[in-house]
Amino acid sequence: MLDFHNHLMPAVDDGAADIDEARSGLSVLSSHGVDSVITTPHLRASLINRPRDLEAYLDVLDNAWEALKMLAETEFPQMRVERGAEIMLDVPKPDFSDDRLRLAGTSFVLIEFPFMTIPPHSTLAVREVTRRGWIPVIAHPERYRNIPTNYDLVDDWRDSGARIQVNEGSFVGHYGAAAKSLAWSLLQRGCVDYLSSDYHARGKCAVRPCAEAFERRGGESQLRVLTTTNPERLLCDELPLPVPPLNEESTALWKRFLPRSLR
Repeated sequence: MLDFHNHLMPAVDDGAADIDEARSGLSVLSSHGVDSVITTPHLRASLINRPRDLEAYLDVLDNAWEALKMLAETEFPQMRVERGAEIMLDVPKPDFSDDRLRLAGTSFVLIEFPFMTIPPHSTLAVREVTRRGWIPVIAHPERYRNIPTNYDLVDDWRDSGARIQVNEGSFVGHYGAAAKSLAWSLLQRGCVDYLSSDYHARGKCAVRPCAEAFERRGGESQLRVLTTTNPERLLCDELPLPVPPLNEESTALWKRFLPRSLR
């Protein structure tokens, strides 16, 4: 299982405060069945337009990354650990050509919108990212305060080339009832491509509780594709497989056509 949205680099953002919390974060994710991690510290897209400031911040991230990588190699040799970033799209046309800004150096870039609010013309910004050759993965759309309940905007993002990552904690109420309802609704409409933890190396980790919630609803096959198959395809720079809506009838039909290894 690959988790590509988390905050485990020590002392760089609101995630792991130090190497001990980074160790705890890796331990917890491992205990929930995660065996591959792409850690994604916060970074503002506007910083990319200021090369000297960007390089200074990336130097900080480089040092934290080296510490985390050494920790993983010595204490968690069973885990694959890669790096990326969670980019706040506070300007519309950032340059993601530096490998450190993308998920494990692939064409995929994890983006979020500022202040948990979707700005006007967000689809144009998404389209600009794809026009430049990158594949935007929009983080936790279910958590934005102003996402329209008809979900047309999510469809517009997907039509513009974006992929959708929902937080596992949303499915079990870690972000409140509204985010929980939106997460399940997006899944039922077939609008989710990936699940990740967004784990900050402290507090509750939702990887296992989310899996149990999926199992109770008969969504084991969807869960496997969302947490293993599609994230592994991302590591290979391949687009995700479509995940059909989660409901009893469609799930039963989908399983008939899945390769046996994914059932």
